[in-house]
Amino acid sequence: MTEPNSVKAVLEQLAEAEKQRAEPNLSSKQRRARTVSRLAAVQALYQMELAGEGVETVITEFSNFRFDTDIEGEALAEADEAYFADIVRGVIESQRDIDAAIKARLASNWKLERIDATLRALLRSGAWELIKHPETPREVVIDEYVELAKAFFDDAEARFVNAALDGVAKDTRK
Repeated sequence: MTEPNSVKAVLEQLAEAEKQRAEPNLSSKQRRARTVSRLAAVQALYQMELAGEGVETVITEFSNFRFDTDIEGEALAEADEAYFADIVRGVIESQRDIDAAIKARLASNWKLERIDATLRALLRSGAWELIKHPETPREVVIDEYVELAKAFFDDAEARFVNAALDGVAKDTRK
């Protein structure tokens, strides 16, 4: 794992990558809000796993204290809070199915439980979107989570996220 980038740097990387793709029927502002929601969902899932906090507690914390605030002296772009909550609740509610979809794409000697907690959160969030939001192009979902992986890890982990989510997409989407 590389030294994590600042939240500002992560959002700048994602904004640059966003220029390369577009979600249908969403304005630029809405796409940006979704990107922030995805980043926050990964952070929330990571926090839940490490701290053992419940889903509603974490969603409330993010809504009350993390969105619409300054982070590292910079204003965080507006988040689609409903989409954020959807991802977090959805991953928790469907975790058994999501984990099975991810495990089906791991090498036989890999165990999901042994993968870094941030990578698990990335994979779970991305897999949930691929499975539960077929209206969002698979390329958008995969690219967003690959870019998030690049913000926290080296290229090897980003390629791993790409391959795993591409496999989940092949397994779950026509």
